[in-house]
Amino acid sequence: MGYKVSKAVVKRLPKYYRYLKQIKSKGIVRVSSSELSQITGLTPSQIRQDLNHFGGFGQQGYGYNVEELIGELQNILGMTVKYNAIILGAGNIGQAIAQYTGLSDTKFNITAIFDKSKKLVGKKISDIEVNPIDYLEPYLKKNDVHIAIIAVPLESAQELADICMDNGVKGIWNYAPLDLKVREGVRVENVHLDDSLFTLTFYLTNPWAAEKK
Repeated sequence: MGYKVSKAVVKRLPKYYRYLKQIKSKGIVRVSSSELSQITGLTPSQIRQDLNHFGGFGQQGYGYNVEELIGELQNILGMTVKYNAIILGAGNIGQAIAQYTGLSDTKFNITAIFDKSKKLVGKKISDIEVNPIDYLEPYLKKNDVHIAIIAVPLESAQELADICMDNGVKGIWNYAPLDLKVREGVRVENVHLDDSLFTLTFYLTNPWAAEKK
């Protein structure tokens, strides 16, 4: 089944999932859109509209079954599908991603790490040995890789992204300070840490600038 939804809606789905997990941990079995509104800061109408894109999960007068809605969101977000991923760059960011335990609810599977530094090649990060970057293309040709996590300096980011796309990678999670050019059929999510920081400092510097929801 295909869903035509805005990127803004998609961005809110992980937020719903995160808060529902917190609610479940407190032993709460059901929750209304009004109660979710108080927790998430979104309006009840917005929550209902977002979820209605994917089916009628709630019941009027009852609300949402927390466990069932968590399961539905896991399916919608692709958390039940196995995705093989590789990390390009074994520096601080690459190591942090490899060691991140927040994806334990998913089948997201990091299969290999690559770097050009001789000091890092051969080192194990979360039991995954760092390979020389020269091994990247042969590895991609022999293995089914769905997602490339790029955590390298901007000078080499596009070249490595091109190699990945040439070899069938359809998803790129980009931490390099560069907006990658991707081909049709390839999805990229840019995580620019400085953009987020400078957005924060903008509002601290300009408190008069009201943020529009």
